[in-house]
Amino acid sequence: MKIVVSGGGTGGHIYPALAFIHEVKKQHPNVDVLYIGTKKGLESTIVPRENIPFHAIDISGLKRSLSLENVKTLVRFIKSVHACKKLLKQYKPDVVLGTGGYVCGPVVYAAARLGIPTIIHEQNSIPGLTNTFLSRYADKVAVCFEETKEYFPNKKVVLTGNPRASEVVGKDGREARRSLGLDEQKKTVLIVGGSRGARPINEAFLQVLHEVEQKPYQFLYVTGDVHYDKVIKAVGDVGNPPNVIIRPFIHNMPEVLGGVDVIVARAGATTLAEITALGIPSILIPSPYVTNNHQEKNARALEKKGAAIVRLESELTGAHLLDDIDRILLDEQTLTNMKEAAFRLGIRDAAERLYRVMVEMIS
Repeated sequence: MKIVVSGGGTGGHIYPALAFIHEVKKQHPNVDVLYIGTKKGLESTIVPRENIPFHAIDISGLKRSLSLENVKTLVRFIKSVHACKKLLKQYKPDVVLGTGGYVCGPVVYAAARLGIPTIIHEQNSIPGLTNTFLSRYADKVAVCFEETKEYFPNKKVVLTGNPRASEVVGKDGREARRSLGLDEQKKTVLIVGGSRGARPINEAFLQVLHEVEQKPYQFLYVTGDVHYDKVIKAVGDVGNPPNVIIRPFIHNMPEVLGGVDVIVARAGATTLAEITALGIPSILIPSPYVTNNHQEKNARALEKKGAAIVRLESELTGAHLLDDIDRILLDEQTLTNMKEAAFRLGIRDAAERLYRVMVEMIS
């Protein structure tokens, strides 16, 4: 079996693609995989580290406003389609999967034009420009939210969930707690703003750092590499409470999540897939700087089901944050209800579901 996978720009597109590849390799150890991305995207460093063959193409995204750059992008798109057709004819894949990001445009479009079975995977509740365009040509559209189905042709769409969710299930959270120096007996709040951190979340928590020592729970505070030095300087001014463990970055996040009781985070699709797979209550602060405001829409889907509290960045303060954490952790019934609500939303076999979609297409 030969498959081509494409997805890039952000971890939200790359990690689901890798989770899918891991599932296929589990089912077919001798599968031949080619990953197509760009040199500038995160995929150019993340994918080769996984020992997956990587091929880069030259493509950029469209601007949402009128711009001369869009003309250049269209020229690059046409050239990239031609290059992808040539590559695909040589490689002869059985199926092509696109997991989002503008790099998928020429790859999936070229495959569809060549009659190769194609799947696109949409992680967010509101689809992006690339997947909206590609849905006209792809054979199947895999989605993660029921609400997303309405944006795509009904006969093509299938609910699979996010393959990344499958990779956090069954991890030993106790070992992760021990390795980080966390108390195994205390409830734990994870505060994280993504791989680069989130300044507003950091600022809100620092506002109340002097108050948290009295709390009966503990914090794992992940600042992001970019903000770590500044945070540590601020912590030095007020002192580091013993129930707050501060780290710039966490490399074993799937294991860490298994030992968490509440998470404070952005509302990226991969994060939501992971926390619902594990049934973790959340306080979500959607990033206002994303296309179509899709993070808030992602977050509201969890809030509506009772799995999350949503705080817009514009209303976030340290006092609000601490009140929200207290509401969840100091009331066992609230904690239980939110855990159950989150767990009901999780799709723990998402990678296998997407794998089955692929198998049905090519068998």
